[in-house]
Amino acid sequence: MNNSSWIINKAGLIDFWYYDQQEFSFLDGRMLLRGSNGSGKSVTMQSFIPLLLDGNMRPERLDPFGSRARKMENYMLEEDDSREERTGYLYMEFKRQESDTYITIGMGMRARKNKKLETWYFCITDGRRIGIDFWLYKDVQNKIAYSKTELRNRIGDGGRVMDSQNEYASCVNSLIFGFETIEEYKEMLDLLIQLRTPKLSKDFKPSVINDILSKSLQTLSEDDLRPMSEAIENMDTLKTNLDNISESIKAAKQIEKVYDQYNKAVLLNRAESYLKTVKEFNTQQKELEAIEEGITRNKEELEKEKELYDNLKREYVILEKERDSLSNNDATRLKAEENKLEGQAAEYEKEIENYEKRIRQARENFKRAGKEERITLLEGDAAKILPTLTGPYDMIFMDAAKGQYLTFLPEVMRLLSPEGLLVSDNVLQEGDILESRYAVTRRDRTIHSRMREYLYRITHDPRLETVILPV
Repeated sequence: MNNSSWIINKAGLIDFWYYDQQEFSFLDGRMLLRGSNGSGKSVTMQSFIPLLLDGNMRPERLDPFGSRARKMENYMLEEDDSREERTGYLYMEFKRQESDTYITIGMGMRARKNKKLETWYFCITDGRRIGIDFWLYKDVQNKIAYSKTELRNRIGDGGRVMDSQNEYASCVNSLIFGFETIEEYKEMLDLLIQLRTPKLSKDFKPSVINDILSKSLQTLSEDDLRPMSEAIENMDTLKTNLDNISESIKAAKQIEKVYDQYNKAVLLNRAESYLKTVKEFNTQQKELEAIEEGITRNKEELEKEKELYDNLKREYVILEKERDSLSNNDATRLKAEENKLEGQAAEYEKEIENYEKRIRQARENFKRAGKEERITLLEGDAAKILPTLTGPYDMIFMDAAKGQYLTFLPEVMRLLSPEGLLVSDNVLQEGDILESRYAVTRRDRTIHSRMREYLYRITHDPRLETVILPV
């Protein structure tokens, strides 16, 4: 796990003050701003450091000179601003120094005329980066910033959106700085505020620096100083102990030298024994390999003999059957099979039809195709005729009243051969089946429900592999 320090990688503004969208890049955590006095360098950067480190928007924190003249609302909506409301964002992206690991923190604001400023805070911890694979606005062309709810939905589980400034400060400390208490974190921010005071070097005085350090650094108590005092007092004892340890090390090295000679002699004897054992092992290994090769050859010969035996046995059985078949009347048996196959072929080409007009048309089509002798047309109600058929059929084409598909399905499955094909016509009802039952007319809802049930049956029947083809 990489635990290198975090550095500021970039900072940005979305619809804030005079900026529509602006991003400042940092190099190794540093950035240089140049400009004449009054150009806005301090005002611009005061919105990032330390504002984004704890979300504190008190006027004296916003103004680099410490006055209470301007509030955050003034940066969102000017006095002569024609807009009724404005939503903007400030953010900073941090990067690990020794890896491409990123975290982004920031805050959003919604200003409305004559109403209190709304604020919220966020962090992105899943590696997404603003301006690369994450955006703070929903309309790319007009750059309309996200509301708080839209931002929370956009971040999801990849970060947090917070309402409380204290919760946000604790979150930033936990993610980036790691102070044990929030009070220590705030002390660091107070020191940062002192150091960012404009023109500090111009009025440099030792007393001023002393005041800054006194206010920012904790006073050491007697308990804090006691370990240092005791350490100084114990230095002589430590020096004496160190000298004794050095003498002990020298003696140990002499003993180590003698033991090294002894160990080398023991190692030589054991190495000779090992080499002898390895040589014997290699000899035994070669003998074992020769034996295994002989076993493999014998197994292969045994398998060949077994295969030859099985072939002879199968040939014997075939000859026995041929001998028995010669005693039967082949002509009678073949004629019976021929009649059976002709009956099955006639049944496979039966077609069920119940309408007079279609019956005449079907007969004409059969005649025109030259198949009137091979196709049998059954006239009547399919619900009555289907139970009288025996099947099986290789293909059944079902084109009936759509509300009756469920009624015919059991008989159709009985007549269909195990490897047969069932084709059902117009199961999507020109797309109406995909709609809600309340989207179709009341008189069609029964057919709509029955067709949906039919589709469910054929797609969940383990005997069928179902495909729906839009034609």
